[in-house]
Amino acid sequence: MDEAGVEERNATAAAPDAGPALSKSARKKLAKQQRLEARKAERKAAEKERRRRDVERRRREWEETLAAATEEERAQMIGSRREARRERVERRGEEREMRALRLRRAAEVGPKVVLDLEFSDLMTPNEIHSLVQQIMYCYAVNGRCASPAHLWLTGCQGELDTHLQRLPGYYKWIIEKESRSYIEAFQEQKDNLVYLTADSETTLEEIDQKKIYIIGGLVDRNRWKGVTMKKANEQGIHSAKLPIGNYLKMSSSQVLTVNQVFEILLKFIETKDWKDAFFQVIPQRKRGELEAQTYEGEDDETLATAIGKLSEDEVELESAEEDGIVLKKPRTIEAEVAATTDGVDQQQ
Repeated sequence: MDEAGVEERNATAAAPDAGPALSKSARKKLAKQQRLEARKAERKAAEKERRRRDVERRRREWEETLAAATEEERAQMIGSRREARRERVERRGEEREMRALRLRRAAEVGPKVVLDLEFSDLMTPNEIHSLVQQIMYCYAVNGRCASPAHLWLTGCQGELDTHLQRLPGYYKWIIEKESRSYIEAFQEQKDNLVYLTADSETTLEEIDQKKIYIIGGLVDRNRWKGVTMKKANEQGIHSAKLPIGNYLKMSSSQVLTVNQVFEILLKFIETKDWKDAFFQVIPQRKRGELEAQTYEGEDDETLATAIGKLSEDEVELESAEEDGIVLKKPRTIEAEVAATTDGVDQQQ
């Protein structure tokens, strides 16, 4: 049996109770996904090692430069580094304060966006971990946005809540956290609830400030197709899909990650242009042929790819000097997100 066949068989045997039985085509897709994830892990490990070597090289160069300098030059170099670091810390502090102000203002006037976290029982541990990463990205990009949304987490219980509680600075996130479902949290505004799902027959044209937009927090590798639409129908609430088909032909399904949907909403609120929002957020690899003219303003370094790079940078070592002694400071993706919280420096 070839490698793909073995992986396909293993994928089927590894999660017999993870959901409905997979078709042969779905098993092949799952095996392919596992191979891609394995290669991605290898690339991440190689990049991490490259960064470590780069930090070590810069540290040696700094120490050699200090050793070759006179005492006066050494004092000037160290003083200059200290000043630069102080300015950097002050600048980050100011940025945190501005983010906090924007997020608190959004709680009063921003559009409400809910991440529905009631699907934990449908996900594997790895999928729950992926969802936590996506929630982190949502919070980070919302904090950087000039006009952030009023972000809610509902149905936050069990294993998923445990994962979130472990994030550095999570308890300081400027965000609404509800263990209750959105139906309970917004029971007096049920008519304003709109579930965003690719299976809806209604296309979202505009963002209504009175509406409360719900994004399903589900990472399922397409095992649970239609589950969000079914939920919206059973609860008797409105649903809508993003107008992706009006501007793009996706190279794969139109199912996007939680953070991609959230970023698209933020971009549309900012630009009032769906096409611009899609091109800035949806990775190029997921796009197929265009139904309209090629987007001339596309920048390869989009917001989506920039955030994606954070996930690749599991550990970024930033060196600092104190009296000529080089200190290594770990910088994780969790620290990056926690840094958007007012006054969070403890993890550094």
